[in-house]
Amino acid sequence: MSLRSVLIVYRKEMLDSLRDRRTIISMVVIPILVFPLLVVGMGYLADTMFSKARQEVSQVMLLGGEDSPRVTAALKALTKVEIVPPSPDYAEQISNKLIRAAVQIPPGFDSALDRGQSEKIAVYYYEGEIKSSFAKETLQTFFADYRDQTVKVHLAAHDLPPSLLEPFKVEEKNVAPPEKVGGNALGGIIPYFVIILCLTGAMYPAMDMTAGEKERGTMETILCSPVSRTDLVVGKFLMVLTASLATAVFSVTSMALSFLLAKRYMNVAPGADSPFQMTIGLKGVFAVFFMVLPLSVLFSAMMLAIALFAKSFREAQSYLSPLTFVVIMPAVASFLPGIELNARTALIPILSTSLVSKEIVGGTYHWGYIALIFAASCVYASIGIAAAVHLFNREDVLFRV
Repeated sequence: MSLRSVLIVYRKEMLDSLRDRRTIISMVVIPILVFPLLVVGMGYLADTMFSKARQEVSQVMLLGGEDSPRVTAALKALTKVEIVPPSPDYAEQISNKLIRAAVQIPPGFDSALDRGQSEKIAVYYYEGEIKSSFAKETLQTFFADYRDQTVKVHLAAHDLPPSLLEPFKVEEKNVAPPEKVGGNALGGIIPYFVIILCLTGAMYPAMDMTAGEKERGTMETILCSPVSRTDLVVGKFLMVLTASLATAVFSVTSMALSFLLAKRYMNVAPGADSPFQMTIGLKGVFAVFFMVLPLSVLFSAMMLAIALFAKSFREAQSYLSPLTFVVIMPAVASFLPGIELNARTALIPILSTSLVSKEIVGGTYHWGYIALIFAASCVYASIGIAAAVHLFNREDVLFRV
C-alpha cells in the first residue's frame, strides 16, 4: 500500500465532498444544531408545558357525596379543581379528556368519619395522561390532608397529643453530587445521539463515493488510474471516517456547550436537583470522543462496504437505511433498566459504547471496561475495514449488473 496514493485519493474525495452542500449539512450543521435544540429548546419547552399544565384548573367529576356536606364543601373550595355535575359516562369522559378525573364519595362518608369507621374513596383518572395525573395528585394530597385533620380531631376528643399521628419522621438526603444526578437523568440520551450522528454523518459520503461514482460513470475512470484497489478503498474510507469523526467532534462539543449555556441562562441554582447541573468538562468530552472513535471506524467501513453493492444512489439509500435501525436498537437498549455495564455487555458493539459513554457523562470512569470496550471496538473496526477492502477488489461487486 502506498501512503502517497492513499493521500492523493483522500485529498480528491475531500475536495469533492467539501463542494457538496449536503455533505456539509450532514457533517457540520446538523450536529451543531441538534444538541442546542435538544437541551435548551426541548428543555425550555418541556418546562413551560409542565408549568402550564400544573397551573391549569382541572375539571373533576364528583360522584356521590350528597349526604356528606363537609367533604363536598372542602373539595369545592380547592383552587385547582372545578367540580362538574355527575354523569354515568365519567370513564368515557376521562378517556376522551373532557374531564381530568372523577372521585367517588361513599354514602354516609361524613357520618362514618364521625363514628370512627374506615371508608374507601375511589379516584378515577387517565394513566399516562399528564394533566389527568396532575389532577389525581391534587386529589391525593387533598384526601391525605383531610385524613390527617380527621385523625387529629379524634385524638383531641380523647385528650391525646397530635404527635401520635406522626411518631417519627423519615428524612431523605441525596448523597450523590448534582452532576451525577444530572448525568443519571440525561446521560443515556446523549451517547445515543452522538452515536446516531456519527452514523448519519458518514452515510452520505459513503453512498456518494461508491454508488454515486457508479451512477455518474466515474468509477471506471478512477479504476483506470495508476492506483491500486487497496489504496483507492483506503483513501475513500479515510474520507468517510473524516466525515464521521467531524460529526462526532461537532456533536460532542455542541453537547458540552449546550449544557453550559443551559445551566447559565436557565438560572439553575447551585445544588439544585436538575439535569442541567450536569457539566461536561474537557476530560469527559475527550473520553466520549475516544470511545466513539473505533465505532466511527466501524460505521465508515460497514457503510462503504454495503453501499458498494448498490448500482445507484437511491439503491444505496435503501440498503443503508435499515442499518440505522440496527444501530438504534442496541443504543436504545442502554436506556432499559437492568442493562448495566459489565464484562458481558462490554463485548457487544454499540451497546457497550453507549453504556460506557453514559457512565462517563455522569462522571464515572471504569478504566478496565473502557480499555476492554475500546479494544473490542478496534477489533470490530478492523474486521469492517478488511471486509471493505475485500469487496472493493471483487469485480462482480463493483460492476454488478
